[in-house]
Amino acid sequence: MDRLKVGIVFGGRSEEHPISVKSAQEVARNLDAEKYEPFYIGITRDGAWKLCDGPDAEWESGNCRPAVLSPDSSVRGLVVQSQDQGRYETIPLDVVLPVLHGRLGEDGAMQGLLELSGIPYAGCDVQSSALCMDKSLAYIVARSADVATPDFWTLTPGETIGPDRLTYPVFVKPARSGSSFGVTKVSRETELLDAVENARRYDSKVLIEEAVVGSEIGCAVLGNELEPVVGEVDRIALSHGFFRIHQEEEPETGSDNSTAIVPADIPAESRTLVQETAKAVYRALGCKGLARVDLFLKEDGTVVLNEVNTFPGMTSYSRYPRMMAAAGIPLGEVIDRMVSLALTGKIR
Repeated sequence: MDRLKVGIVFGGRSEEHPISVKSAQEVARNLDAEKYEPFYIGITRDGAWKLCDGPDAEWESGNCRPAVLSPDSSVRGLVVQSQDQGRYETIPLDVVLPVLHGRLGEDGAMQGLLELSGIPYAGCDVQSSALCMDKSLAYIVARSADVATPDFWTLTPGETIGPDRLTYPVFVKPARSGSSFGVTKVSRETELLDAVENARRYDSKVLIEEAVVGSEIGCAVLGNELEPVVGEVDRIALSHGFFRIHQEEEPETGSDNSTAIVPADIPAESRTLVQETAKAVYRALGCKGLARVDLFLKEDGTVVLNEVNTFPGMTSYSRYPRMMAAAGIPLGEVIDRMVSLALTGKIR
C-alpha cells in the first residue's frame, strides 16, 4: 500500500518558533514510516519557506530548497525549486500537519492558506483557530455556553484604563499570543503601565484579567466537536511565582518553578467536571482535531476557563502528549488519529 504523503510544517515567524521546531522533532520521532512519507517544510523566522531533510536544530543550514504551499487547489501540494535552480517541480500532498504555535500558525492564517490549497489538514479550522487565539473573544463565546471565565478588560491600540478601576492582583497579557510571552502579574497600580507596554511588544490588543485563585489544570482533547476524546487531566504544581510554559533556557531539564502532575491529584468528581467542561469549551468554540483546554479549579470545586491552545506543544516535555499518554494514547497513535480526522472527520 502506498504511504500517505504528509507535509509537516514547522518553525514560523512567531516568538514560539523554537518550540515549534522541537514539537516537529518529536512528531518526526513518532511518525510511522510504514504509513507515512514525510515532507518537512520549515519556515524561518523571516518567513522563508524551505523543504528540508528534517526538523533538526540546524535545519536551516542543511540540505534545503525553496518551497511554497500552493494556494492553487489544482496543485494540492508544494511547488519546489529544482536542484538546478532554474526549474520548479510540484510535490502532491495527501495531508498537512501544521506543527506551528502562536501568531501566523494557530491564529487561522495558516489554516486559511491550507483551505485555499484544498489539502486536508490536522487541527482546528480558520474560524475556531482565530477565535481561540483571541482570549477575549474565546471568553465571550465560552460564557454564552455557561462556562465561567475570569472578569476581564481589553485595551485596543492607544487605549488606556485607570489603574484605580482594577482590584489587584491582575494579569496583563497579549490577547493573541501564547506560551506566557508578554504576561505580567500586576500586584499594585504603579506596575500596570509597564505591564501593558510589555504585553504590547507581542500584540496591539491587550487583555487584563482578574487573578483567579485556584489550581491550574489542563485537559487534552482529541477528535471532532461531536465526539471528542479526552486525555488524563494534569495539574501544575507551583513552588513560587506563576506558570510560564516554555520560558526556561533548557525546558527539557524541567521548570524552575513548576511541575506537571499527571494524572492530576484532584478528587474524582473534580476530574470529571474538568473533562466535561473542557469538552463543552471545545464544542462551543468549534474546535476539531485537537486542542489543550487550560482551566482553573477553585477551592470550592468550580471550574474557570483560562485559555485554549489549538495546536499545543508536542515536545518531549509538553503537557498535551503526556496527558494523552497517561490515558493510554501514545503520540504515534495521536498522530494517526489526527491524520484520520483530517482525511475523514472521524477517528479510525
